[in-house]
Amino acid sequence: MGVTSYTDEHVSPIAPPRIFKASIVDSHNLIPKLLPQVIKGMDIIEGDGGAGSIKQITFADGSNFKSIKYRIDELNEETLTYNYTLVEGDALVEKLEKITYEIKFEKGPDGGSISKVTSKYYTEGDFKLNEEEVKAGKERVLAMYKAVEAYLLQNPEAYA
Repeated sequence: MGVTSYTDEHVSPIAPPRIFKASIVDSHNLIPKLLPQVIKGMDIIEGDGGAGSIKQITFADGSNFKSIKYRIDELNEETLTYNYTLVEGDALVEKLEKITYEIKFEKGPDGGSISKVTSKYYTEGDFKLNEEEVKAGKERVLAMYKAVEAYLLQNPEAYA
Protein backbone atom coordinates (compact mmCIF):
# COMPACT_ATOMS: atom_id res chain seq x y z
CA MET A 1 0.00 0.00 0.00
CA GLY A 2 1.19 3.48 -0.84
CA VAL A 3 0.22 6.71 0.89
CA THR A 4 0.29 10.11 -0.78
CA SER A 5 -0.25 13.10 1.47
CA TYR A 6 -1.16 16.72 0.74
CA THR A 7 -1.41 19.63 3.16
CA ASP A 8 -3.19 22.87 2.33
CA GLU A 9 -3.83 26.04 4.33
CA HIS A 10 -6.60 28.58 3.85
CA VAL A 11 -6.84 31.96 5.55
CA SER A 12 -10.29 33.30 6.38
CA PRO A 13 -11.53 36.51 8.00
CA ILE A 14 -13.99 34.39 10.05
CA ALA A 15 -13.07 33.47 13.65
CA PRO A 16 -12.13 29.79 14.11
CA PRO A 17 -15.05 28.66 16.35
CA ARG A 18 -17.61 30.24 14.04
CA ILE A 19 -16.35 28.75 10.77
CA PHE A 20 -15.86 25.39 12.51
CA LYS A 21 -19.50 25.33 13.66
CA ALA A 22 -20.82 26.31 10.24
CA SER A 23 -18.54 24.31 7.94
CA ILE A 24 -18.09 21.20 10.12
CA VAL A 25 -20.59 20.76 12.97
CA ASP A 26 -23.66 21.97 11.05
CA SER A 27 -22.42 21.23 7.52
CA HIS A 28 -25.19 18.69 6.89
CA ASN A 29 -27.79 21.46 7.31
CA LEU A 30 -26.00 24.51 5.91
CA ILE A 31 -24.11 23.31 2.82
CA PRO A 32 -27.08 21.79 0.95
CA LYS A 33 -28.92 25.11 1.47
CA LEU A 34 -25.98 27.15 0.19
CA LEU A 35 -25.08 24.86 -2.74
CA PRO A 36 -28.23 23.00 -3.85
CA GLN A 37 -26.88 22.88 -7.41
CA VAL A 38 -23.98 20.76 -6.10
CA ILE A 39 -25.17 18.95 -2.96
CA LYS A 40 -28.61 17.37 -2.86
CA GLY A 41 -28.20 16.30 0.74
CA MET A 42 -25.81 15.53 3.59
CA ASP A 43 -27.28 13.04 5.99
CA ILE A 44 -26.12 11.41 9.19
CA ILE A 45 -27.00 7.78 8.43
CA GLU A 46 -25.45 6.22 11.53
CA GLY A 47 -24.64 7.71 14.94
CA ASP A 48 -25.28 11.12 16.46
CA GLY A 49 -22.97 13.21 14.27
CA GLY A 50 -19.94 12.76 16.53
CA ALA A 51 -16.98 10.40 16.30
CA GLY A 52 -17.95 7.03 14.86
CA SER A 53 -20.90 8.44 12.91
CA ILE A 54 -21.35 7.83 9.20
CA LYS A 55 -22.44 10.66 6.92
CA GLN A 56 -23.56 10.38 3.31
CA ILE A 57 -23.32 13.18 0.78
CA THR A 58 -25.69 12.89 -2.16
CA PHE A 59 -24.66 15.04 -5.09
CA ALA A 60 -27.02 16.96 -7.34
CA ASP A 61 -28.10 15.51 -10.68
CA GLY A 62 -25.49 16.06 -13.37
CA SER A 63 -22.55 15.75 -10.98
CA ASN A 64 -19.59 13.46 -11.72
CA PHE A 65 -20.45 11.57 -8.52
CA LYS A 66 -23.70 10.16 -7.13
CA SER A 67 -22.74 9.88 -3.47
CA ILE A 68 -20.00 9.29 -0.95
CA LYS A 69 -19.98 7.99 2.61
CA TYR A 70 -17.50 8.93 5.26
CA ARG A 71 -16.83 8.03 8.87
CA ILE A 72 -16.19 10.77 11.40
CA ASP A 73 -13.04 9.78 13.27
CA GLU A 74 -12.81 12.88 15.49
CA LEU A 75 -14.95 15.96 16.01
CA ASN A 76 -13.55 18.14 18.79
CA GLU A 77 -15.17 21.54 19.29
CA GLU A 78 -12.61 22.53 21.94
CA THR A 79 -9.51 21.97 19.80
CA LEU A 80 -11.39 22.75 16.55
CA THR A 81 -10.19 19.55 14.92
CA TYR A 82 -12.12 17.28 12.60
CA ASN A 83 -10.86 14.03 11.11
CA TYR A 84 -12.78 11.76 8.79
CA THR A 85 -12.28 8.85 6.41
CA LEU A 86 -13.95 8.45 3.04
CA VAL A 87 -15.16 4.85 3.16
CA GLU A 88 -17.49 4.38 0.19
CA GLY A 89 -18.61 6.07 -2.99
CA ASP A 90 -17.79 7.18 -6.48
CA ALA A 91 -14.64 9.07 -5.43
CA LEU A 92 -13.00 5.82 -4.34
CA VAL A 93 -11.80 4.59 -7.68
CA GLU A 94 -10.42 1.10 -8.14
CA LYS A 95 -7.05 0.67 -6.40
CA LEU A 96 -7.80 3.55 -3.99
CA GLU A 97 -8.46 1.95 -0.59
CA LYS A 98 -9.47 5.07 1.34
CA ILE A 99 -8.89 8.79 1.77
CA THR A 100 -8.43 10.39 5.19
CA TYR A 101 -8.75 14.06 6.06
CA GLU A 102 -7.42 15.93 9.08
CA ILE A 103 -8.72 19.47 9.54
CA LYS A 104 -7.60 21.96 12.17
CA PHE A 105 -8.76 25.54 12.62
CA GLU A 106 -6.41 28.00 14.32
CA LYS A 107 -6.45 31.71 15.08
CA GLY A 108 -5.30 33.71 12.13
CA PRO A 109 -4.51 37.33 11.44
CA ASP A 110 -6.93 40.07 12.51
CA GLY A 111 -9.32 37.74 14.37
CA GLY A 112 -9.73 35.41 11.42
CA SER A 113 -8.68 31.81 11.07
CA ILE A 114 -6.31 29.51 9.31
CA SER A 115 -7.61 26.09 8.35
CA LYS A 116 -5.04 23.38 7.82
CA VAL A 117 -6.19 20.36 5.84
CA THR A 118 -4.12 17.22 5.38
CA SER A 119 -5.49 14.61 3.01
CA LYS A 120 -3.95 11.15 2.68
CA TYR A 121 -4.70 8.84 -0.23
CA TYR A 122 -4.13 5.14 0.47
CA THR A 123 -3.49 3.24 -2.76
CA GLU A 124 -3.08 -0.44 -3.54
CA GLY A 125 0.06 -1.76 -5.19
CA ASP A 126 1.85 0.63 -7.50
CA PHE A 127 -1.31 2.56 -8.40
CA LYS A 128 -0.60 6.22 -9.22
CA LEU A 129 -3.05 8.96 -8.35
CA ASN A 130 -4.41 11.15 -11.10
CA GLU A 131 -3.06 14.54 -9.99
CA GLU A 132 -5.69 16.42 -12.02
CA GLU A 133 -8.52 14.55 -10.26
CA VAL A 134 -6.95 15.24 -6.86
CA LYS A 135 -6.64 18.93 -7.73
CA ALA A 136 -10.25 19.06 -8.96
CA GLY A 137 -11.47 17.43 -5.74
CA LYS A 138 -9.56 19.92 -3.61
CA GLU A 139 -11.03 22.79 -5.64
CA ARG A 140 -14.58 21.47 -5.04
CA VAL A 141 -13.97 21.30 -1.29
CA LEU A 142 -12.48 24.82 -1.30
CA ALA A 143 -15.54 26.10 -3.19
CA MET A 144 -17.81 24.70 -0.44
CA TYR A 145 -15.61 26.32 2.21
CA LYS A 146 -15.71 29.66 0.38
CA ALA A 147 -19.53 29.45 0.11
CA VAL A 148 -19.77 28.99 3.89
CA GLU A 149 -17.32 31.84 4.44
CA ALA A 150 -19.35 34.17 2.16
CA TYR A 151 -22.55 33.23 4.01
CA LEU A 152 -20.95 34.01 7.38
CA LEU A 153 -19.63 37.35 6.12
CA GLN A 154 -23.13 38.29 4.91
CA ASN A 155 -24.76 37.02 8.12
CA PRO A 156 -22.58 38.16 11.04
CA GLU A 157 -25.04 36.80 13.62
CA ALA A 158 -25.08 33.28 12.17
CA TYR A 159 -23.15 30.69 14.20
CA ALA A 160 -21.88 33.43 16.54
